[in-house]
Amino acid sequence: MHEYWILGAAGVLGLYMAWNIGANDVANAFGTSVGSGALTLRKALIVAAIFEFSGAFFVGAHVTDTVRKGIVDPMLFQNDPDLFLYGMLSALLAASIWINIATYFGLPVSTTHSIVGAIVGFGLASGAGSISWMKLVHIVLSWIISPIAGGIIAYLVFLAVQRKVLSSESPAASAVRFIPVIALLTFSSLALAMIYKGLKPLKLNLPAPKAAVVSLAVGFIGMIAFYVALRRFRKETNHEYDFVERNFKYLQVLTACYDSFAHGANDVANAVGPVAAIFAIVKTGRIAAKVPVSPIILAIGGLGIVIGLATWGYKVIETIGRRITELTPTRGFATEFASATVVLFCSKLGLPVSTTHAQVGCTVGVGLARGIAAINLRVVRNIILSWIATLPISAAIAAGIYELLVHLFK
Repeated sequence: MHEYWILGAAGVLGLYMAWNIGANDVANAFGTSVGSGALTLRKALIVAAIFEFSGAFFVGAHVTDTVRKGIVDPMLFQNDPDLFLYGMLSALLAASIWINIATYFGLPVSTTHSIVGAIVGFGLASGAGSISWMKLVHIVLSWIISPIAGGIIAYLVFLAVQRKVLSSESPAASAVRFIPVIALLTFSSLALAMIYKGLKPLKLNLPAPKAAVVSLAVGFIGMIAFYVALRRFRKETNHEYDFVERNFKYLQVLTACYDSFAHGANDVANAVGPVAAIFAIVKTGRIAAKVPVSPIILAIGGLGIVIGLATWGYKVIETIGRRITELTPTRGFATEFASATVVLFCSKLGLPVSTTHAQVGCTVGVGLARGIAAINLRVVRNIILSWIATLPISAAIAAGIYELLVHLFK
């Protein structure tokens, strides 16, 4: 009976955590698209259902080990696995509670911050020796690097679009030449992310040289398709800027898919990592050094993320898409392309990078390309304050829940 309630609680809390990730973090992938008008909320949901789930199911296992056993060493609980079970349950519930509160107020907090802080909280409650402080330092560095790197890339991408297209004598003619090059980069990056150490369940894992060749081939196909379409549409319009923004909508939708896939790959670990650990311990009765992540668990995580976006995602989408800075398809494309690039790169390294930090950093970077006055500094300040509060609040809640569980069941 004890095992059944543990498994049931893990499944419910994992799904609840995934729901919260969808409600809060998926706005990072689709907030800019909805804010710029490239996608309606309804269409964003459809795209999310496909790409969030695909990223979670096919690539999600890349990061799960870092979250599950990178902060707290599970082997220290070998003599009493139940304590580790209670800790993982505490972490899931604590992180979910904080994200739920933040979403209610429309604050885009980091779900990675939340789960890492919660795991630190239960680790401290169980004994400070169980915390891997160096691993925590590495993760904190990734939180700093991701918004800075994302902001720089987004700034440079939008600056290139502004100078090469929007500020040219003939924006439409320049777009016909410039957008296919952007399409080449976008298609190639997405293809490389999927085929180079990507879709392991499908055994699609090409070595680097072959992956590069295939990715470039996919990129050239995308480039040619965009070039042909742009030349055709160019003849049918007399409104140059509308032509540019309208065609960047297609690229922004493509980068939304790219960003969504990256988000599902990276952030599903925040929900399924603790669940995978709990299921393995209940099944075997011991803590193993390495636990495979069941495709069923990944599928549940991906489904929960999509449901979260559908039911409550509009709150944070409003903050990301409309309140930081004014967005257009060209600005939104620069934001999403930069964010997805940073997040997927970190995902491949096994770093639980903050998707929220990356996306907000990219949005600010695009705003800075038009000057500091283009950014709502009050909103940015409130977001940063919520980031600072996330880790200690999650840790405190998790520590309290852990102590309660131990008191009730041990």
